[in-house]
Amino acid sequence: MYRLSATDAFVVVDPQNDFLPGGSLGVPDGNRIFEPINRLMPLFAYVVASRDWHPRDHSFFQAYGGPWPYHCLAGTKGAEFSPLFHASEVDEVVSKGTDRATDGYSAFAGTALGDRLHAHGIRRIFIAGIATDYCVKRTALDARDAGFDVVVVTDAIAGIDASPGDVERALDLMRARGTGFIDSSAIVKG
Repeated sequence: MYRLSATDAFVVVDPQNDFLPGGSLGVPDGNRIFEPINRLMPLFAYVVASRDWHPRDHSFFQAYGGPWPYHCLAGTKGAEFSPLFHASEVDEVVSKGTDRATDGYSAFAGTALGDRLHAHGIRRIFIAGIATDYCVKRTALDARDAGFDVVVVTDAIAGIDASPGDVERALDLMRARGTGFIDSSAIVKG
């Protein structure tokens, strides 16, 4: 069981329409993350939501030689937060992937999020969202590199698994780098 304190933050990674069923890069069971996420957000003193916010000419799109179809173009319906996500509980929105030359997977890459969380006195970060094997993984690893204790909420993540085993390999890598894992039911307000 984890008892939350004022030094804990919740980072919800990319709860956006394009990453959900029917979206251009939809995770088939992505909608299942919202019940635990919405239940947890009010328990935290500080909640951050990241969002892909790509320019149309982003180098990671297939049209420019990258691996991904168009998704989460800045200002589009696909880039909006899902209506299932209680966005009113969010204290800060971090836009990532705005630089056309970088992948934009991590909520920490090029956003100064680590500095702002340290300034708020945050020491431990709980992470949820999409996709386990890309943006959740990179966010967790970068949070560890920035000096935070990191816990991934297992029933509030969903992966793409583009190559079979990607999700399992991502979980193994996060575990090897010191990330903890917990079910949302074991998180309580301090």
